[in-house]
Amino acid sequence: MDTTAFLNNNLIPVRLAAIDKDGFPVICSLWFIYQDGELLCASHASAKIIRVLKENPHCAFEVSINSVPYKGVRGKAIANLKSDADGAVLSQLIARYLGDSQPKLSKWLLSRRKDEYAIHLKITSQSSWDFSERMQGN
Repeated sequence: MDTTAFLNNNLIPVRLAAIDKDGFPVICSLWFIYQDGELLCASHASAKIIRVLKENPHCAFEVSINSVPYKGVRGKAIANLKSDADGAVLSQLIARYLGDSQPKLSKWLLSRRKDEYAIHLKITSQSSWDFSERMQGN
């Protein structure tokens, strides 16, 4: 499977898993852009995933289709948090996932951008699967 094409062409959120300070994983679904070998996400400063990633940037991710034929990408990454106060990453995510379909939501999200973080996921390992051939006719 061409993982770059899969990540660029599917509007599926990434499921991001990180380890909380109690040792248990936390999972969060986030919009993403695949750019220069990294997954870029955004989240508000008050979000639990930001607090958890500040404590421990080691994480895992999965982007997968939940209907036949099953396919996806999963792996491990190191999260690098950067201020997105200008809304650069957030604007790209809104354009990708919402377009012009929900102007009120887009405006509200951008109104909070001064406290937004860009999450740069540097992929350290990944694997992919595509059961299209095996599931033909289903």
